[in-house]
Amino acid sequence: MGTLLDRLCRAGEAIAIASLLAATGLIMIQIVARELLNLGLPWADELSRYAGLAMIFLVVPVLLQNGLHVRVDYFLDKAPPAGRRWVELVNELATLAFCALFLWAGYWFMQRAGRFSTPAIGIPNLVYYLPAIAGMALTLLVAVRRVSGALRGALQR
Repeated sequence: MGTLLDRLCRAGEAIAIASLLAATGLIMIQIVARELLNLGLPWADELSRYAGLAMIFLVVPVLLQNGLHVRVDYFLDKAPPAGRRWVELVNELATLAFCALFLWAGYWFMQRAGRFSTPAIGIPNLVYYLPAIAGMALTLLVAVRRVSGALRGALQR
């Protein structure tokens, strides 16, 4: 499971990098079209937002896996050495709970929004939000791995 999860995270990172390049290119095309040609490109705007969504959500699992995510460690730093493992476990459980709640709320959101498509190109909303769903599902798996590691560390004395 570990190596498969690592491969999936690396694939998500590669897609996120490609999405960054795509979003940058699409935004540049929009600027040139608007400023030089006096032409609006709603399709490019919609695709650049899609690429941005993919970039953000597909890089999150990699950041969490490598411990590079944004984290507030005030309580962790203030905890006594014996309690740090437990504070770390609580932090990891909070991350896991957030991922689970995000996916649960996304499921209910898609019950309604999934029936619609994007306005410019007509991408079904399920496809449009798929990078967010896939990225958060992958983040959930990484969080499960981190909780397991934190639990092993908290139980060791």
